[in-house]
Amino acid sequence: MQYRTLGKTGLQISEIGFGLWAAGGDAWGPTDDQDILDAIDYALDHGVNFYDTADVYGWGHSEELLGRAMQGRRDRFIVATKIGWRDFDGEAGRSAYTTVEKLIAGVESNLRRLNTDYVDIIQSHINFRDPTMEVFLEGFQRLQRDGKVRAYGVSTSDFEYLKAFNHDGNCATLQIDYSILNRTAEADILPYCQAQNIGVIVRGALAMGILTGKFTPETRFPENDWRRRWHENEDEYQIFLDDLRKVEQLRPLAQGRSLVQLALQFVLAHPAVSTVIPGIKNVRQAEANLATAGLPPLTPKELAQIDTIVPPGGGRKIWPA
Repeated sequence: MQYRTLGKTGLQISEIGFGLWAAGGDAWGPTDDQDILDAIDYALDHGVNFYDTADVYGWGHSEELLGRAMQGRRDRFIVATKIGWRDFDGEAGRSAYTTVEKLIAGVESNLRRLNTDYVDIIQSHINFRDPTMEVFLEGFQRLQRDGKVRAYGVSTSDFEYLKAFNHDGNCATLQIDYSILNRTAEADILPYCQAQNIGVIVRGALAMGILTGKFTPETRFPENDWRRRWHENEDEYQIFLDDLRKVEQLRPLAQGRSLVQLALQFVLAHPAVSTVIPGIKNVRQAEANLATAGLPPLTPKELAQIDTIVPPGGGRKIWPA
């Protein structure tokens, strides 16, 4: 496993991390708690030290599982979690964390579920600028002074919101959707992060599974899998079909790699990226993702070939912003 510096935090994190959204069991089809715990053990034993979760994943269940996995070995984990969507008022268009005191109490709940007295990274999960942004910033800074969080950041694909969140230069991390099929961040967000020394945590590198190469036009998803909507909306279904055609164009470029490995290596080739956090449900998926760490990087020729399929800065935002 290779390690990279996470922006201004100075933390040395595994370039392949562990995304725990699916571990919540409520958005990506069925999961088994023991499978998740076994996958965390496997990843930890193979050099993965970065684990990303959120309060809303399984309404706290993902955090609770990670907390179980960390017992007796907290020092081996660098933990990032998020807050914001679990208590979001859709009608008012803002987070329920309207005061610093409420925000701090919310993060204390994150800590209890994780069964730890601090997290390495706390992130705002509100992905657009709402009236509570200053509350989040002040609350995060107070928690940082109190030693309950080591650094803070934001999860968004909105460039203007990122700049506002970083208005004082203290935003340490950005979590963003970035993949071969969604290269929109290359235009301005990733260069900005490099210039500001903001560590970039990439989600969506496998484009919700499309870049695994296992889906076909006939693929159907379980009841509790939000990707079901691809077949419930004609416009989204046509976009899904277009993405599958691009995947077929990418297959010849794998050349001894899996498509998963090609997709992860592509993301890691960008100099702004600190880590990529593919979702993992079991040991088999952990093995497939971590096998990428031992491969030589993509060559300039291979990257140029990818550019012919999805040009730099191109693609579309296919993940919730």
